Amino acid sequence: MIIYGRNAIREALRSGNAETLLTLKRFEKDALVEKARELRVPVKFVDDNELTRMTKNSSHQGFVAISKDVVLLSLDELISRAKQTKYPLLLMLDGIEDPHNLGAVLRTADAMGVDGVIIKSRGEAPINPTVAKVSTGALFYVNVCEVTNLSRAIETLQKNGYWVVSSDGEAKQSYDEVDYRSPIVLVVGSEGFGISKLVWKKSDFIVKIPMVGHVNSLNASVSAAILIAQIQLSRK
Repeated sequence: MIIYGRNAIREALRSGNAETLLTLKRFEKDALVEKARELRVPVKFVDDNELTRMTKNSSHQGFVAISKDVVLLSLDELISRAKQTKYPLLLMLDGIEDPHNLGAVLRTADAMGVDGVIIKSRGEAPINPTVAKVSTGALFYVNVCEVTNLSRAIETLQKNGYWVVSSDGEAKQSYDEVDYRSPIVLVVGSEGFGISKLVWKKSDFIVKIPMVGHVNSLNASVSAAILIAQIQLSRK
C-alpha cells in the first residue's frame, strides 16, 4: 500500500507499518527521515515527479511510503476484541462512498475511543492512500472490519448483545434521548441517501440530530463525530 503526507507517514512509522520511505534529497535531515533510519526503515531519495507518479496526487508534501496493507478484521474478530470494553461502541458505515469522509470518520473513531469501524466490501469507499492521508494515520490504529452484508452483520451483533442505533434525518427520536450504557452499534449513512431500508428495519433505535439552521443535512463524518461524542459523554 502506498501512503503519502507527513502525518500519515509519521503514524505508519510509529505503528511499524512503513516498509520503505521515499522523499526528496532536500529532506535528508528531516525528522521523518531520521525516524525512519532509527527504525531501520530503508530511505530512498527520488525526484518530485516520481512521488507524484506513485501517488497520482501532487499533495504528497514530499513524502511517500510503501506500507504494509491494513489488516481488515472479520466480524467475529471485531466482536471478540471489543469484549475488552465495558460498553463496546462500534461504528457501522452505510453507503459512504467518499474516501475523504471515510478518512475523517476513522480519525474521529481513533480520537473518541471507538472500538471498531464496520464497512461494506462493495459499494463503499475502499481503504486507499487518500483515506490514510485524511485520517492522518488513524487508519493504522482503528480496528476496521469488512463485511459483505450489513443486514446480516446487524443480526450477528444483536445476537451478541448489541443495540443498533441508526442516524437518519427522518427519525422522530432525538439522539440525546437514548440510554447508551450498553454495547452499541452506531450506523451512519451517506449524506445524500441516509441508511438503507434493510438497515432501518433491523435497527433498534432511529435517531436524528436536531437542526435549526437552513441546511437540513450534515456531512457524514460530522454527524458521526456529534453522535459519538454524545454516546461517550452520556456514559460518564
